[in-house]
Amino acid sequence: MTVARSILLFLLAALAEIGGAWLVWQGWREHRGVLWIAAGVIALGLYGFVATFQPDANFGRILAAYGGVFVAGSLAWGMVVDRFRPDRYDLVGAAICLVGVAVIMYAPRAS
Repeated sequence: MTVARSILLFLLAALAEIGGAWLVWQGWREHRGVLWIAAGVIALGLYGFVATFQPDANFGRILAAYGGVFVAGSLAWGMVVDRFRPDRYDLVGAAICLVGVAVIMYAPRAS
């Protein structure tokens, strides 16, 4: 159950951070206005809180692993929201990152 909870938290964190960054991008670069930017800032703040619920107590480990989730999540966001079509190198790179996440977070460790 701990691994499933951790994965869910990573997915929620990715949604908050990537969504927040996208909202800021839309507000500023696409001239949608300050409300979009404000919503993005709030979402980015929520990302910071979601990460604190990870079962592992090591900030560096959580943030390092989340980096891999962010890479894959950003490509997925782009595909769904912006109709981005990743090439095979994007997909291979994202897969490598997710393998890194699994090693960092879920490898057996001596207590």
